[in-house]
Amino acid sequence: MARGPDLKALRELVASVVGHLTSYTHRELGPLCDRLGMPLPDEGSKRERVSQGLADLSDADLPMVAERVLQLLQVSPPTRNAIQDVLWAGHNSLDIPAKTRRDIARHLDLAEFALYADRFKALLARLWVLDNGPLDWLIDAGATLSAQIDQHVFRNPDWTAEDLLEQLGAFEAGDMRFMLFLEGMTSAEVLPDESAQRRVVDTINPHLQAIGAELRETGTDGGYPVFRITSTQSARSRQPKNLIFATTAKPDIRFLSAVDNDIEVLNPGDVLVYDRPISADGILWRHLQAWWKETQNLPTDEDAKNSLYSRLGSCLPNNSKAQRNLFTLYHELHGPNVPGLPALLPEVWLHWDPKTVRARGPEALLRFRMDFLLLLPRGQRVVLEVDGPQHYSTDGRPDSAKYAAGMKGDRDLKLSGYEVFRFGTNELNDPAQARTLLQQFFADLFDRFDVIPSPD
Repeated sequence: MARGPDLKALRELVASVVGHLTSYTHRELGPLCDRLGMPLPDEGSKRERVSQGLADLSDADLPMVAERVLQLLQVSPPTRNAIQDVLWAGHNSLDIPAKTRRDIARHLDLAEFALYADRFKALLARLWVLDNGPLDWLIDAGATLSAQIDQHVFRNPDWTAEDLLEQLGAFEAGDMRFMLFLEGMTSAEVLPDESAQRRVVDTINPHLQAIGAELRETGTDGGYPVFRITSTQSARSRQPKNLIFATTAKPDIRFLSAVDNDIEVLNPGDVLVYDRPISADGILWRHLQAWWKETQNLPTDEDAKNSLYSRLGSCLPNNSKAQRNLFTLYHELHGPNVPGLPALLPEVWLHWDPKTVRARGPEALLRFRMDFLLLLPRGQRVVLEVDGPQHYSTDGRPDSAKYAAGMKGDRDLKLSGYEVFRFGTNELNDPAQARTLLQQFFADLFDRFDVIPSPD
């Protein structure tokens, strides 16, 4: 399991930024801290209120507040990168060795970016420290890395891509920063020319493929392709084609086109089918809500939110209090952050066969439906299962064959690239006990899989 961020270091870095909030008035501090997600006492001086608010901030909420500090406040590039490095340390990013990075650099042609110098420079400034901010007036302006890039990459191009990456510190940087750099270089934001985008992707991919990854086209943005680094060694390399969930009955499916894998569900009242492209962020609640609002012709976002929540809850088994508690508490615990978090998809169909188990044989459908599925960033898939006695016993007696079948199903899922986490009903039946358990579980889960609430 990936280690979490260094919370002590992160708290100190956040303190160095929020300490400057004393430049705001008392009246302004409250709304600003609300947006940051940081508590703020009513009494004391501005410095005391901010200091105590940070001290009262829980470790579980600290990474989210750090992200919002980066989004909402002015932060110097060195401090920004230090916060990002702590947040990204140990996250589930792909390992890109130094040799692979140098091989990529030696084949990149900086001339591809010369026509869009301002865009390329903006990408570099977002990820690297090109200057130290307001203190740069104290030194020779030409000595900053920003000025050297202007000189050696654009005005008098005598640096190779390897020279540039050496100066940036890219060969020693964290994997997440380097991944974002590669994705940024292939984006339309930096290269608003599809042929140029694809040339850069074709240059980079042979080196990534050698380590089991690639820049994969995952969608479009404004008509331009979007590329994300994806593992080629697991389910992460595949896009879901048919997401059938919230089932209250077995789907009645037929092919409209077997050639194109186009299906039609003939009992849509009992089954939901999400038919939108899945982004590099996975499926967030806001994606699901927008789809529901459009397909159900609902007038407002509030109507869509309430209606969708009710529809998803209605498919949960009436006899599983534990499953209902998990669903309810996921939304209660994350409150206003839910729109930017992965949607908790209940009763997701995994295997489907028009014939019965009796017709196919006892090994036909070991697991035809998942209790909950989370589609996370970068193609990661997490299954949550709630196990009652029916998973390991028959008529109240232990059933080793049933238990073995469940374990085989787990192994098959894991070998296909899913992560499976199981809860016993006894853990979740009591709402207070379940709340404590799930609050820690989701904090650990999101830390491991690099999930941070996506801003609107």
